Amino acid sequence: METGILVIDIGMTNKKVAVYDEQLNQQDVAYKNFPPVLLKDPITGKELPTHDLSGMEAWFKEQIRIFAAKYPIKAISVTTHGATFVCVDKNGAVSAPCVFYTYEPGAEFQKAFYAQCGNPADLQRETYTPQFESMINLAKGIFFVQQHFPAEYAATETILNFPQYWSFLLTGKKCYEQTFLACHTYLWRQNEHAWSSVVDKLGIKDKMPALYTGTCEAVGTVQKELAAELGLSPDVVVASGVHDSNASLLPYLADSASGDFILNSTGTWCVLMHPDTKQQQAVYKDEDIGKVVFFNRSALDQPVKTAIFLGGMEVDNYVQLFKRENAVDRFPDSDVETVQRLLTEQRIFLLPELVAGSGQFPQSKPGIVIDGTFYAFAGMKDASSVPALLKDEKLFYAALTVSMVIQTETALKRAGLQPGTAVFTEGGFRKNALYNTLLASILPENSFYLTNIKEATAAGSAMAALMALKHVPLTELGKHITIEKTKINPQSVTDYESYKQKWLQLAAK
Repeated sequence: METGILVIDIGMTNKKVAVYDEQLNQQDVAYKNFPPVLLKDPITGKELPTHDLSGMEAWFKEQIRIFAAKYPIKAISVTTHGATFVCVDKNGAVSAPCVFYTYEPGAEFQKAFYAQCGNPADLQRETYTPQFESMINLAKGIFFVQQHFPAEYAATETILNFPQYWSFLLTGKKCYEQTFLACHTYLWRQNEHAWSSVVDKLGIKDKMPALYTGTCEAVGTVQKELAAELGLSPDVVVASGVHDSNASLLPYLADSASGDFILNSTGTWCVLMHPDTKQQQAVYKDEDIGKVVFFNRSALDQPVKTAIFLGGMEVDNYVQLFKRENAVDRFPDSDVETVQRLLTEQRIFLLPELVAGSGQFPQSKPGIVIDGTFYAFAGMKDASSVPALLKDEKLFYAALTVSMVIQTETALKRAGLQPGTAVFTEGGFRKNALYNTLLASILPENSFYLTNIKEATAAGSAMAALMALKHVPLTELGKHITIEKTKINPQSVTDYESYKQKWLQLAAK
């Protein structure tokens, strides 16, 4: 091993540090979870979850020292979840809390944001970003800090996107790049490569980094003193940093056999990405406005039509209810026969969204409708109103799975699914055979595959670092990428369309 690539991969749940060789084989990896640091919202008094930046920094340094002693590290890349930023002062120290984007400040906050920054439809046309609740639109997080932590904001010199905060700690250089800015932030006019009107309306232009660095380019090298502390050469190259979903897309873009495809990247978020490798301009259709569909920018700076929903979060929460109610510690199971019964009887409908306004059905109230009676998720969670359905393993899991299928189908079509478009499913949902079989069954004009890239996000981030280090094109790295595709065989199911129409009507109430 002549060249080691170190990747810092920061998910909402798991944080990891991994090492890859120049053939993109993972050689080592370490994982750690960090619970939120809880503060008190100074305005509402509510519990405010924030990221443990100092804890993460200490652990990352510890792991880098361990791996630097074992491998010839030549480049570092950072990839993180979206909708997160860090305020730093004139000395480079954190100046304000780094708040979880899942925090909902309330209806009055949302109203005030749009009153100041513009109506959602106009902002969607300008920035290719839909309206999200909580602070999933990153500009809302900045507005929140301005409103709730004015003294801390006043001390802020620079606002750094999350990957670029970590590359700043490594290099001392502040930059921005396209994959993070274009990911539902409201801050970027991606077709013009320019700051949006929201930047002006928030008054933050002088706090944004001046340096633009391409995703697969180096922002600099590790600072000399830090390199000595970590056991690294000061010549170690640091890539600018990449948004995690866009990192997971890179191996597929490097594989010339991918053709026209949508990547169904499943985890806490299900992110369905449809890259357009033939043009540089993002283009909305009229019917896209008001829908939860947006454009990412790939690491190659090409438009990626994208639709998302919190599928993994919903599954995890409902599975926890199942475990509690049945006093078991295992995942539930079901089969196509039970799904067919669910679709034919049309009595039971499991509805999103656990985080209000977050997914493909932002008006939906989360819960289960059984024979016309609605059981709210909140009542199930606090055990005040739990339907007997949770004791019926197969029927419960069939309802949960069909809900995921309807949400996925909706997201696929909003991302631009056409007859013949291949769909590659990676991440947690690839283990759900029933989910994948049903998707293949209801969309017979498309081919569905399970893919086997281990930790695609970290692998894609390693590719960005290798491109920054070696100045090689993505196609050159494609020779190191083997994506085994397992085709999903459909099974015959009936009554899906009529069931879906009733589900959609209930989700719209």
